[in-house]
Amino acid sequence: MAAPRKYPQELRDRAVRLALESDRPLAQIARDLGVHKEALRTWVRQAQADAGQRPEQLTSAEREELRRLRKENSELKRANEILKAASAYFAAELGQPRTK
Repeated sequence: MAAPRKYPQELRDRAVRLALESDRPLAQIARDLGVHKEALRTWVRQAQADAGQRPEQLTSAEREELRRLRKENSELKRANEILKAASAYFAAELGQPRTK
């Protein structure tokens, strides 16, 4: 489960909009809104990536897909290990002669 966000989404959206529309420095906008300047910088960069202005950075949708695929990959690896262990167990069972 993800950690709760420190700042509400409404504040984040407002801060990004102010930063993109204003000529004021990010540090001043962050100070006025009571957020950390690096948090605001990160939000602005992500908004620019989502808008296609930063092609070198992953969009929010791409980040979510990557997170989902990594989780799926982890689950598949775990299932594969279980199947390998079960296969080894049953192969050992079949290799032993049965006694009544």
